[in-house]
Amino acid sequence: MTNRRSFLKTVGVAAAGLMARRSAFGAQTKPDRRNVVLIMVDDLGYHDLGCYGHPKIKTPVIDKLAKDGIRLTSFYAGATVCTPSRMALMTGAYPSRVGWKKGVVGYMISRNEGLSPKALTMAEVFKAEGYKTGMCGKWHLGDRKPFLPHRQGFDFTYYINKSNNQTKELWRDDELIEKPFKNPLLTEQFTAESIKFIKANKDKPFFLYIPYTAPHFPVQPHPQWKGKSAFGKYGDVVEELDSRIGEILKTLEDEKLDKKTIVVFLSDNGPEPGTKESLAKPYRGRKWSALEGGTRVPCIFRFPGVIPPGQNSEAIIAAIDMLPTLSAACGIDLKSISKDSPVIDGVNVWDTLSGKKGVEHPRKDLLYWHGARGFHAIRVGDWKLFLDRKGAQLKTKGKGPVLFNLAEDIGETTDLSAKHPERVKAMEALAKKRLAEIEAGVIPLGKDG
Repeated sequence: MTNRRSFLKTVGVAAAGLMARRSAFGAQTKPDRRNVVLIMVDDLGYHDLGCYGHPKIKTPVIDKLAKDGIRLTSFYAGATVCTPSRMALMTGAYPSRVGWKKGVVGYMISRNEGLSPKALTMAEVFKAEGYKTGMCGKWHLGDRKPFLPHRQGFDFTYYINKSNNQTKELWRDDELIEKPFKNPLLTEQFTAESIKFIKANKDKPFFLYIPYTAPHFPVQPHPQWKGKSAFGKYGDVVEELDSRIGEILKTLEDEKLDKKTIVVFLSDNGPEPGTKESLAKPYRGRKWSALEGGTRVPCIFRFPGVIPPGQNSEAIIAAIDMLPTLSAACGIDLKSISKDSPVIDGVNVWDTLSGKKGVEHPRKDLLYWHGARGFHAIRVGDWKLFLDRKGAQLKTKGKGPVLFNLAEDIGETTDLSAKHPERVKAMEALAKKRLAEIEAGVIPLGKDG
């Protein structure tokens, strides 16, 4: 397997080759250079936005984003906690394929470990295509120098390296900007830096990743937003997020970039158990858990003129699908970037998002991960199988797998395994096959010291 640092040395050559092919074949084979703004919020539950049913938290900007694009109702984060969720998003791979076993950096994962330099990130993919790449927000893929975002493909970085309850340091590349940072001001700061990046690169194609720290605990509203919502401090923080995202969208509009920029909004996992105000309704379970509430989260795509407005989709789509999907949407052939790159578990769902007729949705099954105990369940169509009864958190006693029909039982309360033994057997076999495929090609976590 090609070492990623060697890959980075050849980025210029790869980009030149891709540019030559674009000139030779023209726009018929490659779309215009589309920008990407990928916004991830932290610990936002499925129910915590107006467009996902919250009666008190007002999110007009995100609601309009959904109205102008497509709202996904069966979207799954990469995992149920911060670090593996971000690993999955950035690499297009299940987190265990890039060495994750449990926990997050700084809790169950040593601070000397992080995403391996051998893993290929979304930022590196876009950088190889000649994009300017920026990241403003929470990284949480490693504290040490080899694992930091500006060594994982990002040209511009402004970040905290872990969750806002784990660190007080704000960084730009290797420079410490603030210690301690002021937690209530982070959303404002990340937004301001994101806007600077957009304006500085308005004449170039860019990929901008904005992993906000909010509404992760401690939930502390900005002074100008304190007491503004009808849902306490948590509502204040979410409503500020909504407004700040509005500032970013307004910048795209003012710079005449809105029609050439794909905007994606998602959460990294379900609601934090200690943040009682955050809800995953109508699903059971929260962050850390492989129940639906721990990993099924809001996700919205907008791209004017390509993604039809006002759409809702129940198709199974996951964070691991973002790398192949956004690459395809921007005309990037992943194989041409690095033929020796790690296996990607994600699939390209751009045809589903853009409403292409007569095309079958490519994702048929999905693996679920518990934040502290690794693989827990598999979904195939409407059916979900926990291989370990404890993971399903049912009050009934017994051993063996638990089977739910999500189409009829979104609360995951009724075990149907005894009624469908053949289905259980087939899903167990598929899960074991998928896990064996992953184990055959694992990239261990990077270690520094």
